[in-house]
Amino acid sequence: MSRHNDREWFEAHRADYLHVKERFEEFAARFIESVAAFDPTVEGLSVRDCTYRIYRDVRFSADKRPYKTHMGVYVAPHGKKAGYAGYYIHVQPDEENYFLCAGLYNPTPGVVRSVREEVMTDGAAFDAAVRACGDFGFDWEGACKRMPRGWRAEDEYSDYYRLRTYEIYKKVDRDYVLAPHFLENAVAELQRARPLNAILNRCVDYAREMGW
Repeated sequence: MSRHNDREWFEAHRADYLHVKERFEEFAARFIESVAAFDPTVEGLSVRDCTYRIYRDVRFSADKRPYKTHMGVYVAPHGKKAGYAGYYIHVQPDEENYFLCAGLYNPTPGVVRSVREEVMTDGAAFDAAVRACGDFGFDWEGACKRMPRGWRAEDEYSDYYRLRTYEIYKKVDRDYVLAPHFLENAVAELQRARPLNAILNRCVDYAREMGW
């Protein structure tokens, strides 16, 4: 798909795409059900609530390729567009890019403020929830290089103030994805993020209550 990202090629292979899409949606339905079994805040979601169209929005992008080259399923309270922390699986075979992810992607400034306040008031609980996720990690490369204005560098858990986004992720490989129990293995790993997601979603609700 990366080598043939144009409408003519896609239309000639639409049947192949629809077959893959059907298989992935079956997988997504099982993933949603599995997540809801340990996190009832996501109960009642449909596959459509949690998956994405293949068509890219190119209106404001210099990259005019019309199609995405990956598939993903994001299970979060009220669906993928609601702004809550959730659980994500990313599959991109042609670029060997596979990962599991949980937490908050690209939160608003008000939500970031709310998370930082949570760290300030109960950093030990936040840190424990992060550590419970095991070998998942934050995007420290994208963090602020300096301490954000108004936040104390001397606070015990001040490093978390520097984060701009609060998703944790783990890279996996093709063998992991093709293993017979891929879904069960992924769910078992992502389940460890439930305490962190609970904290983050409480922060989202608080930011909205405050009008941030």
